Amino acid sequence: MEGIKAESRIELSGKREAFHNWLYAILVCLCFLPFMSPAIALLAGLIFSLFKIKHASLHRYTSPVLQLSIVLMGFGMSLSDVITASKTGFVVTAISVVSVMIFGILLGKFFKVEKNIATLIAAGTAICGGSAIAAIAPILNSKSYQNSFALIVVFVLNAVALFLFPFVGRELGLSQELFGNWAAVAIHDTSSVVGAGAEYGEKALQVATTVKLIRALWIIPLSLVIAFLQKNEGRKSVKFPWFILLFACAILFANYFPELHASYDHFNWLGKRGMVIALFLIGSNITLDEIKKSGPRSFALGITLWVVTAVGSLYFLTR
Repeated sequence: MEGIKAESRIELSGKREAFHNWLYAILVCLCFLPFMSPAIALLAGLIFSLFKIKHASLHRYTSPVLQLSIVLMGFGMSLSDVITASKTGFVVTAISVVSVMIFGILLGKFFKVEKNIATLIAAGTAICGGSAIAAIAPILNSKSYQNSFALIVVFVLNAVALFLFPFVGRELGLSQELFGNWAAVAIHDTSSVVGAGAEYGEKALQVATTVKLIRALWIIPLSLVIAFLQKNEGRKSVKFPWFILLFACAILFANYFPELHASYDHFNWLGKRGMVIALFLIGSNITLDEIKKSGPRSFALGITLWVVTAVGSLYFLTR
């Protein structure tokens, strides 16, 4: 009798695993559709985790998918726009990135947030939201829940900024150019920077997009610096982030061979969709215990850092 019950349990477990695998396959396919945004994908993953829907082996591919997505997105970046960007935009961006990273890490110690989470949130705030977090995470060897905390904080604040910034800009009477610079420096993800700039005006959109592009390129030096610091801390498992160099090569290749522009658009699209898949996998691989571990402190850190960045950058730009 016990043997029959054991066989039944094994059979039931096998059916459950097969069903879960099918659910994962469906969600991965949905990630290629336009309505599946990074935020929705992360939320879907969290729901899977909440209902204990797990895939036996798919999560091992999360890091490779993240890295490949970063490289593919490099084909969609315009080097000419960066070169022709204003000197002011570059200076503002450089000061912002360095200041936010340092201040974010210090705030992390103040709020007693785990070092990896604080570094990821700081990188997401300083550079380009989810893309920066995805690039830095493999170098830090951060855990899934640490990546998720950082991504959740950035996505929530990013959504708020999309609606809040144009309202504040009009209330303060900011010019198109000034608002474009401010949005590019203080809003996390490129999508919301573009959205806020378009809402404010055509000139604001042009300035915001160009300066944001400069800001996004800071992923490369920041990744190399973090890899160097990790090595100095004696972490033997830290590997040189070759995918960041491939990311830079993708940018250069796309701009030196513009005749392949149609293909680059496809690569860039695949990179963005790959990022969505990676976020789904990250979200589905955490537990409620991990969420409770340092969630409130992570949000306190993210909100404080974002407010200081927004106010500080606006003050700097209006001087």
